[in-house]
Amino acid sequence: MQQISIEAAQPKLDLAVLKEFATKTIILGVLNLSDMQIESPESIAAKLREALRYVPPERLMVAPDCGMKYLPRAIAYQKLRAMTLGAAIVRESIG
Repeated sequence: MQQISIEAAQPKLDLAVLKEFATKTIILGVLNLSDMQIESPESIAAKLREALRYVPPERLMVAPDCGMKYLPRAIAYQKLRAMTLGAAIVRESIG
């Protein structure tokens, strides 16, 4: 297995655990799907920057936590939009 998916938003996971997976590509869940509040792109970017302290950018992928199918479509869309905008903020900052 070359990848591992880690839900980090709902359990508010300490991202220092990522250093335990030194050879894996990390698929990092950044959307709390038990909360209808829409994350800001900036909060997503902050979570990704924190993950980048432990994982190089070429081994970090962004994803929602599990459970998108239970959200109303409009909420799911807005959360995914925030996720992609947050990832773009980080992508621009690292070149």
